[in-house]
Amino acid sequence: MKLSHLARLCLCAALPLIATACTTPVKGPDYTAFRSAKPRSILVLPPVNHTPDVNASTGLIAQMTHPLAEGGYYVVPVAVEIETFRQNGLDTPDDIMQAPAAKLQSVFGADAALYTTITAYGSVYQVLSSNTVVTATSKLVDLKTGSVLWSGSGTANSGDVGDPQVAAGGIIGLLVTAAVKQAVHNLTDQSFDVAHVAAERLLRVGPPDGLLYGPRSVKYGTD
Repeated sequence: MKLSHLARLCLCAALPLIATACTTPVKGPDYTAFRSAKPRSILVLPPVNHTPDVNASTGLIAQMTHPLAEGGYYVVPVAVEIETFRQNGLDTPDDIMQAPAAKLQSVFGADAALYTTITAYGSVYQVLSSNTVVTATSKLVDLKTGSVLWSGSGTANSGDVGDPQVAAGGIIGLLVTAAVKQAVHNLTDQSFDVAHVAAERLLRVGPPDGLLYGPRSVKYGTD
């Protein structure tokens, strides 16, 4: 079928618009407040747990200081932080989240605090598969002004730590494999390994949408 002269003209006119639409960059986060605040130290608050796994908050916070320290920030030692909260009657992440920003700043001397919520943590047993998933969201808050400097999310599953699904022996084989994997996940607490990957993704530093490089990084000020 041949295109009419008018149709060819319309197509030619539309092509540049299509090309422009395809190459339009996605708008990144607004780092204005982040760059103005220039945080040097971060207080990682115990994550609020919205999952049935009671180990979720402890399992994730144990993995969160590494990417921040590697990114150039001083991170308040978690053990010191938790003990300080305990001595002041704050024993749960939900209680700690209610502490005033100014109070956190005066007690710990940190420039910013990281508030985190866990929405998935642990193994999920399905009919023909078993998977361990960890998902969390965070926001970095300036403790002097209360402004949100950055927010992000991260997720990982057992496939990200070298746990491919084995399919052998037909339906019965799949059912047995899923059941065995679930038992192994529970015994070895694979969630801890998955949480490591999730934390690295959640608190990634650098473009296009991660935290800005901290002052201890050789890349500080380049993003």
